[in-house]
Amino acid sequence: MIWVGGVAAFWAAALALNVWLSNSPWRRAWGVRLAVPAIFGITILVVWEGLVRGLGVPSVILPPPTAIGARIVSSLPILWVDFVQTFVKGALSGYVMGCSAAVLTAIIIDRSPFLKRGLLPVGNFIAALPIIGTAPILVMWFGFDWQSKAAVVVAMVFFPVLVNTVQGLAASDPMQRDLMRTYSASYGQTLLKLRLPAAMPFIFNGLKIATTLALIGAIVAEFFGSPIRGMGFRISTEVGRLALDMVWAEIAVAALAGSAFYGLVALAERAVTFWHPSQRGE
Repeated sequence: MIWVGGVAAFWAAALALNVWLSNSPWRRAWGVRLAVPAIFGITILVVWEGLVRGLGVPSVILPPPTAIGARIVSSLPILWVDFVQTFVKGALSGYVMGCSAAVLTAIIIDRSPFLKRGLLPVGNFIAALPIIGTAPILVMWFGFDWQSKAAVVVAMVFFPVLVNTVQGLAASDPMQRDLMRTYSASYGQTLLKLRLPAAMPFIFNGLKIATTLALIGAIVAEFFGSPIRGMGFRISTEVGRLALDMVWAEIAVAALAGSAFYGLVALAERAVTFWHPSQRGE
């Protein structure tokens, strides 16, 4: 029980430190705002390590973080190849194609109330289709390489970005649109100078949702057929071999990649929508 007692003491000390930092005069400082979540994450890893070792949990059920870290270090070449196959080729390419198509389709829908009434229900129907059912079909259509994974990602990210963009294009004030008409602005000028800038908070909301959907879609699609590389392929094969440390290594890489991808989109949102009230304050 030494491990369990040490974990409890560390958790109490980390909690007290985080509470103190959160209420300190420096709580708005950049370093403190990074330190609080970092301490929280380190606490989770320490508690995980201590409980697994203290309670004697078999590594087949849940390996400790140190074993996962050692596996990551020893398998960097394999993890890199899997990352490129799944994230760069499958998730990122599908994300770019799906989000671009969604924004363009939303602009077309905005021009036609008929399309708005007709295409949005169809898009809702497609979004409701389970990935478990559509992924095998798309793999058979587009082959076992990254193209089929990109197709699954396109199907997953298209509708959230489409809905948010359509709502965003309607967010500009009617008086502002009337003012543009009094200036004899064309539809394109109104779109570029008023409606798209006003829609950017909505568009980025859809883009941030799509970051996680893209990676999930690419990994799940690899369960239904892929070359001998990729995160989904590696997870499915290593589970069969009971190599849970490798499975968790792939999960850790996927989590880090997804978090970094989300963070990059959030940084782009902050740069583009600096004028929006949600970006002010702290």
